[in-house]
Amino acid sequence: MNVIEAASPNFNERTTPPDMLVLHYTGMRTGPEALARLCDEAAKVSSHYLVEEDGRVFALVAEERRAWHAGLSSWKGQTDINGRSIGIEIVNPGHEFGYRAFPAAQIAAVIELIADIRTRWSIEDSRIVGHSDVAPDRKDDPGELFPWKQLAQAGHGLWAEPDAAPGLPLSEGEEGAGVFALQAGFTRLGYDCAPSGKYDARTTAVVRAFQRHWRQEKVDGVADGMTRARLIALLRAAA
Repeated sequence: MNVIEAASPNFNERTTPPDMLVLHYTGMRTGPEALARLCDEAAKVSSHYLVEEDGRVFALVAEERRAWHAGLSSWKGQTDINGRSIGIEIVNPGHEFGYRAFPAAQIAAVIELIADIRTRWSIEDSRIVGHSDVAPDRKDDPGELFPWKQLAQAGHGLWAEPDAAPGLPLSEGEEGAGVFALQAGFTRLGYDCAPSGKYDARTTAVVRAFQRHWRQEKVDGVADGMTRARLIALLRAAA
């Protein structure tokens, strides 16, 4: 694929080969503004790639190097997400500056880029995630408008659309075995959500992040029957 070189000085060495993909939105007003920041040594942030709204792909950091895109984060018990992931920044103003749908040309380029990356590295579908998945209490990107289903239909990532599970919704402040099982399920999928049986603020953040990825029509931090059903279906798909 056609890639434009735009080297960033913000990287260091890896200690393990990448086995994850983390997708972000830039959350800045324009693509050029985001690209400039990712290449600014003083900013101390970067990604491996940036995908513009028109489908242009910029290469900022070599895949074998550790870019600085995930920050404080966790997935499947691992906390050095920068050290084991490839980061893709997708140009979009984000929730702060006018969140909007991702153009078709941009998503086509993201899919092509992911397919290309996966020819070089062993990356399981369950390890293709969003920034909000690995940092649910800090981040919202790439958000509920990102077409994760389309990505999965192209062969990249997990998706499931089962019937809703029975039972009343679970929400913050509740306690009990149902909450414990919910937290255990999220932990098994990859989230940092240690089972306690108490539906606390952290659990709400994890549920909201899960919904942004897999229950996009309802992002409220409440584990309703459809949220729980999709979690169970995804665990089966990832097994």
